Amino acid sequence: MAKTDAERQKEKRARDKLKAEERRARLLAYSLKVEVYQGTADHLERIKQVTGIDEVHDLLTRAIHNISRLDDAALRDFLAKP
Repeated sequence: MAKTDAERQKEKRARDKLKAEERRARLLAYSLKVEVYQGTADHLERIKQVTGIDEVHDLLTRAIHNISRLDDAALRDFLAKP
């Protein structure tokens, strides 16, 4: 029995979803869950407003990658300050 267009489309969506989930599973090292207190949330909100980066995960990823470019001494100095 031949499949209808709707059945073929449903199967394609299922395959595409599986591909996306497999890709994410290959790329994802781990999930990070953090409790954020009000002072930190205020700082994050200010940084989001100034940079125009709306997503916290994007902001944190960029910050981590940019901070990691510091040399060892600058990194220690940067993180020594509260």
